[in-house]
Amino acid sequence: MKPVVAIVGRPNVGKSTLFNRITRKKDALVDDFPGVTRDRHYGDAEWNDVEFSIVDTGGFAGDEEDDFSGLIRSQVHLAIDDADAVILVLDGKGGISPFDSELIGILRKVTIPVFYVVNKIDGEEKESLLYEFHHLGLDDLYPISAEHGYGIPDFLDKLVPLLPCIQTEKIAEEEISIAVIGRPNAGKSSLINKILGEDRHLVSEHPGTTRDVIDSLCKISGKQYRLVDTAGIRRKGRVSEKLEKFSIMKALKSLDRCDVVLIVIDASEGISEQDVRVAGYAHDRGCGSIFLLNKWDLVEQNNKTASLFYEKLRMEAKFLSFAPMITISALTGLRVSKIFELVETVYKQYSTHIGTGMMNRIVERAIEKNEPSLHKGKRLKFYYATQVSTKPPTFVVFTNYPDAVHFSYQRYLMNQIREQTGLDQTPIRLYFRLRTGRIEFSDKKYLQKDSGKRKKK
Repeated sequence: MKPVVAIVGRPNVGKSTLFNRITRKKDALVDDFPGVTRDRHYGDAEWNDVEFSIVDTGGFAGDEEDDFSGLIRSQVHLAIDDADAVILVLDGKGGISPFDSELIGILRKVTIPVFYVVNKIDGEEKESLLYEFHHLGLDDLYPISAEHGYGIPDFLDKLVPLLPCIQTEKIAEEEISIAVIGRPNAGKSSLINKILGEDRHLVSEHPGTTRDVIDSLCKISGKQYRLVDTAGIRRKGRVSEKLEKFSIMKALKSLDRCDVVLIVIDASEGISEQDVRVAGYAHDRGCGSIFLLNKWDLVEQNNKTASLFYEKLRMEAKFLSFAPMITISALTGLRVSKIFELVETVYKQYSTHIGTGMMNRIVERAIEKNEPSLHKGKRLKFYYATQVSTKPPTFVVFTNYPDAVHFSYQRYLMNQIREQTGLDQTPIRLYFRLRTGRIEFSDKKYLQKDSGKRKKK
C-alpha cells in the first residue's frame, strides 16, 4: 500500500482543484458552488520519485447546510482515520470559518503529519492574506493557488519527506474493471458498499447522491477487481443542471475503461425504458454486460416471477439477449456473492481469442449449411475469416461484396460463431471487408496449411 494523503476542508475552498493539480489529471468534478464532492475520491500521485495516494473529500459543514452534510462528515472522519498525512485547505479569499476551527480541533488530536495550506493565494503579493489565519494558532502555513499552481512545488517538497517510506514491489496482476451503472436510486452505491463490507460510498434515498465516478479496489477469491461507481443516468430531457450533465458524461466515459458492466435495475419499480437505454450505452461501447435486478426483497413474487422478469428484459433489450441476469438485494446481500461468478464467466469469454484456422472452419461449415443469397445475379463469396482483437472478440470476414451481406445472414454467421466457440455470454463484433487475396474456403489445402501454422506457433 502506498502512503495515503487526505485533503479536507470546508465546502468550496478548492479541495478538488488541489486534488486535480497534485494528480495532474482532471478526475474530480469542479464547480463554483459548494458541495460538488460527496464521496471519498482516490487518485495516484508522485513527487520527487515518491508515490502516494491522495484522497479528495466532501466539504466539512454543519448538518443544517444540506441533506448530505452528516454523511459527508462521516466520510471525512473515515478519510482522516485511514490517512498517513492530512492536508487542511483554508480559503485565502473567504477568510476564517467556524468549520475551519472545528476541523483544526479534530486534527490537533491526530498523531500523523498535518499540513495547513491557504488556497487562492495567486502570487507573492497576496501572501499578506495569511496573517489572519495565524489567529487560529497555526505556525506553519503554506500559501498556494490550486488553480494556477503557485506554491504547489514548494509545498509538495515539504510533504513527501514526511510520508512513511514503504517499499512497494510492483507485481503485474490482472485486474478486471467493473462499472456499475443504472438509473438514479437503483442501488449502485449500496451494492458496492455491500461488496466492500464498508460504507465506502454515500447512500441516500435522494436520487443523484453519487455525482463523481469513484473507483474502489477489492480482492474476491484472490482475484483483483476495480469497482467503478457512477452517477445515476436519467433521460436527457430531465437533465437540466450543468453539474448533472457532467456527472452523466463522466459515467458514460468510464465505460470506455471497463471490461464488464453491471447494469443495476430497481426491480421493485419494474423494467423501464430508461433501464433499456442505459443498457444500450454499455452495448454501444462493446462492454461485457450483466443485468442485476436489485431490491428483489421488495418484489412480490412466486415461482414464476423471476422468469417473467427475465423474459420481459430479453424482449425489451434484445440487443443484449446474451447478457446473464440475476436477481439480488444489495440491502440484504441476497446473491451478491454470485455476481463475481458471472463476472468471471463473462470476462473469460470477453477476452477469448479464437485461432484463424478454427474461424475459417466455422465459417466454411456455416456456408455449406446455408449459402448466402445472390447479389445482382452473382454469387456472394467468402474468402477468409480471422479474429482481429479481443475485449470484445472482434472478427473480420473477407468477401467479394461486403455491403451485400444481408443483416439476417450477418446474424446467422454471428450465431454460428457463438454456437461453435461457446461465446454465448459476451458481445462479439463481426465485420465484412473486401477480399485481399484469391483463396476461397473451398481450398482445403489452405485451411489445413493455416491450421498447421497456428499449431507450430
